[in-house]
Amino acid sequence: MASALEVVQAEDFVEYYLFPQGLSDLRTKEEINESLRNVFSLISCFASDHKGQYIWHKDPFNVAPVFGEEADPLPPHLHGTAHFGDNIEDEWFIVYLLLQLTKDIEGLVVRVIDSDGEFLLIEAADYLPPWADPETCGQRVYLYQGEVHFIPFTDGKRPENESKQIISVSSAIDRIRSSPQITRASQPIQDAINDRIDGYPEKIKENLHRTTIHVPAEISVLLKDNPSLIAPAVRAFCERDPIDKRACRNMIHFRPENCVMASVVFTRCLYAMLCHEKAVPEKRSGWSLPPPNSPTFNMYNLGYKVACGFEILIDRAKKLGAHGGATESPSTLDVSDVMQDRGWNMYLNSLEKKGYFKNLLEGSKEHNALLEKAKEFYARNCASSSKIMPDSSFGQEVLSKLKDFKLDLETIKRESQNLPKPDDDSWLDISPEEVDLMLKNRYGPMKDKMKKGQTPNQNGLATALGDFLEYMSGVEGAEFPRQESSKLSSKSSTSGGKMKKSGVASTQGTDDNEGSVDNRLNFDPEGFSCAVQNILDFVIPEDSWDMNSDSDDSDIGSYEDDGEMDLNEINPSKRKKQTDAELKQYMDQMDHELANTTLAQSFEKKVKPGTSQDDDDDEDDTFDDVENFQPVDIDMNALKNILESYQAQLGGAGPASNLLGPMGVHLEKLAKKPSDENDN
Repeated sequence: MASALEVVQAEDFVEYYLFPQGLSDLRTKEEINESLRNVFSLISCFASDHKGQYIWHKDPFNVAPVFGEEADPLPPHLHGTAHFGDNIEDEWFIVYLLLQLTKDIEGLVVRVIDSDGEFLLIEAADYLPPWADPETCGQRVYLYQGEVHFIPFTDGKRPENESKQIISVSSAIDRIRSSPQITRASQPIQDAINDRIDGYPEKIKENLHRTTIHVPAEISVLLKDNPSLIAPAVRAFCERDPIDKRACRNMIHFRPENCVMASVVFTRCLYAMLCHEKAVPEKRSGWSLPPPNSPTFNMYNLGYKVACGFEILIDRAKKLGAHGGATESPSTLDVSDVMQDRGWNMYLNSLEKKGYFKNLLEGSKEHNALLEKAKEFYARNCASSSKIMPDSSFGQEVLSKLKDFKLDLETIKRESQNLPKPDDDSWLDISPEEVDLMLKNRYGPMKDKMKKGQTPNQNGLATALGDFLEYMSGVEGAEFPRQESSKLSSKSSTSGGKMKKSGVASTQGTDDNEGSVDNRLNFDPEGFSCAVQNILDFVIPEDSWDMNSDSDDSDIGSYEDDGEMDLNEINPSKRKKQTDAELKQYMDQMDHELANTTLAQSFEKKVKPGTSQDDDDDEDDTFDDVENFQPVDIDMNALKNILESYQAQLGGAGPASNLLGPMGVHLEKLAKKPSDENDN
């Protein structure tokens, strides 16, 4: 069970492995270690030059040498893990850095993954080959010479044997270095990744926001010396818990008496987080804010929030140091004191999310046994809470600087009179039209499968919907029918049981462009048996519209008199007749209950030639005369109901867009019901 405890980690991480070239030629372990240290120095210098003024949301880009061991299947390499929190740009900036490293360091191969696995392929999902899925793409995506490399299968097809789908990292690296022209990903995949990191390193400044806030002079000096401290302070405030709120009640370390105006740089993510977090100072803290309609309210409000963040960092560092988890190596914590440790609740929540307790009832014998094991592991390995609370190091840094602080308050106030102009924060407000444009620019082009100039209509929508309902999906879930018959036949041969309902056999053929067809027959005995049974069970329904007609004069009677066919003799199943009788009785009962309702008027009906819709609406819907019966227009009703569902979604995701989007039907062109035009 210890392995389950060790894998508990946050889901907002990116992990990268850097494999330098030439280590396999070295004979001794000392030579390998020396070579890794040299590459580590190059990477550290490179990262420092490119990071510049970048403010990391959580963890900075960093690597450490990992010397190969017998139990480790990976060759000697450099490894790093960074948590990016709420700012996904950190992850893609790391991808940019890794791509640049592969350009500058000859022979360097990099593998980068996150909690979703091979996230580079997720970004380029529209351009992947048919065989690519999470089960087949593991350990097949790498960065080399500034490009993405994708290890294909030997024959270009997905192997049936799962063991053949797995490729070792060492084998993948060798294939990339020996045949880069084969492993290089297609140009659309390269473009998708390059578009995502386009603009770096200039994009770093675009993601920053400078503003003026009213903060204590100590914080002004701290942020001037180390601007990156704003990130842990903002996160500490926005992620505060009830224990953290106690520290904000008194504000022992940061009083409002010596506050000054300071120009502070945020990332746009941090600034948005801080602006949308509400906070009201308590009277005991000594802090007060101007009225909300005051022009200085925003500066004072943001300054108070930043001060609370620094107060929380110091409070965490003090409590962590009280448990022996300061800067020295953490000592083991007694199991009885685990409940009092600050990081225990966070660690326990992580275990619950990972399913460690197997949905056992809290307080049961099995649950208590697992809980004791978790306490022992935490006390033995996580006493310092450094893995659970990485911000504690920032709190220690702030606390140590405050002890030796010597403020020149007059100089600080004098400098605060010549601050740069704050940046415009109108980017915080995004209109619905701008959101639609952003989504269309990012996801629209590849989702539009229709030809240019083609407008979806009632018939096209009904046809697409009918094809979907007639298509039999597999055990993995609902699927959409293929547009090309060749793809459908090849897919059915490998997916195990996916076929059209209307047929029991299909032929496999090569590409139509080759001009040859392989007429091999795929026979489904179960489907054939079902089709024959349906034929044998077929019974011509009774004509129930003319209840007064004599059965001897009917067509059915003529069939029996002529002796052409007697289906009842072919399949004289009493159970079938009994089922038909029960079904007819059920339908008659339902018609009787619905006779006094207006349900029938809610359906769109087909209009007879030479009549108008208004004339049809005035007629009484009775079934006394079959000549006056109007059948329901199924296609129009399907279109009407789907449009009403789309309008109820208010532009968001929902069943209508999820169903018809993969069919190439864009509902923004159909969002207006046909009846809306008449209303206007």
